[in-house]
Amino acid sequence: MTFQAFEFSLELIRSLDEPLAILDRRDPDLARQLRRAAASVSLNLSEGNRRNGKDRIHLWRVAAGSAAEVAAGLRVAEAFGYLQAGVVARALALSDRLLAIIWRLTH
Repeated sequence: MTFQAFEFSLELIRSLDEPLAILDRRDPDLARQLRRAAASVSLNLSEGNRRNGKDRIHLWRVAAGSAAEVAAGLRVAEAFGYLQAGVVARALALSDRLLAIIWRLTH
């Protein structure tokens, strides 16, 4: 059975292709942090899906924190002028949607 939250997190990662390519040139440290946060979303969702009880909820909450970090990182990059709004719009929309999905998983 497919875990849709995990699949959606992979879509978020794919949406970061262009923003990360730009950030690699403008602010490599921020690009690395965004990559780690995006990977953390997927990894914690997947691990949580295999766990039970409070452990599961904890991992999904960590995934939510990482999804929020991705969104914040994109907004910071936009505020610094590294990325234009059009470049980050899809990733921001996906991170918002993913946060809603994770909220439903944890409540």
